[in-house]
Amino acid sequence: MGSRSYTAIVEKEGSGFVSLCPELDVASQGETVESAIANLKEAVELFLECADPAEIERHLHTEVFVTRFEAAHG
Repeated sequence: MGSRSYTAIVEKEGSGFVSLCPELDVASQGETVESAIANLKEAVELFLECADPAEIERHLHTEVFVTRFEAAHG
């Protein structure tokens, strides 16, 4: 069994946190940042375990860039 590194984007939503893996378009949530990431890891692992290779290939984005920028507002 191999492993690969994935990105977790975590955002505060209400009283909890939502997490997203943009490489696979898989999301999860948790009450803390840590639990949101742990739940996302579990969701990604379940997806990779259950999905057929063609479905994984359709979802997989191999070049994901996370950055910040400033935008003017009035």
